[in-house]
Amino acid sequence: MTKQEFKNIYNEYFDVIRNYVYYRSGDTELATDITQETFIKVWEKQFETKSGQIKSLLYKIAGDIFVNHIRHKKIEEDNVYELKFRLTQADNKSEGDPEKKRKFEKALAKIPHKQRTVFLMNKIDGLTYKEIAEDLNLSRKAVEKRMSQALKTLKKLVNIV
Repeated sequence: MTKQEFKNIYNEYFDVIRNYVYYRSGDTELATDITQETFIKVWEKQFETKSGQIKSLLYKIAGDIFVNHIRHKKIEEDNVYELKFRLTQADNKSEGDPEKKRKFEKALAKIPHKQRTVFLMNKIDGLTYKEIAEDLNLSRKAVEKRMSQALKTLKKLVNIV
C-alpha cells in the first residue's frame, strides 16, 4: 500500500469508522482513539486495497479493538473492586489504617488508566511483567515503565506503597 492509497482510504473512511465506534461506545474521544488505532494497524499490516474489502476490513478491525478495550476495562474494574474488597477486609481485621486506605484509593483513581491497569494486573492478579506484556500486547519495557510511573505517583500521593 502506498502512502497515497493509505491517505485516500483514511480520508474516505475515517469519519465513517469513527461514527461506527461512537455509536457503539457513546464516547467521542474513545471513538477517535480506536479509529486512529485501526488505521495504524492497516498501515502496519499493509493490507491489499481492494475497493469493497477495505471498508469491511476497517469495520472488523475497529470492532475487534473496541471489544478488546471493553474486555480490558472490565478486567480493570474487577481488579479495582477486588483491591477495594481486600483493603476493606484488612481494615476489618484492624491491620490497615483507614486514612491510608482512603488516600490509596484516591491516589489509585488519579493515576492514568494505562498505569493503573498494569499496577493492578501485577499487584492484584499476581501477573509477571512478561505476562502483562503478552496480555496487553505491549513490550516488557513498556510494562516496566508504566509500573515504575504508577509506583512513583502512588508513593508521591500516599507514601504507603
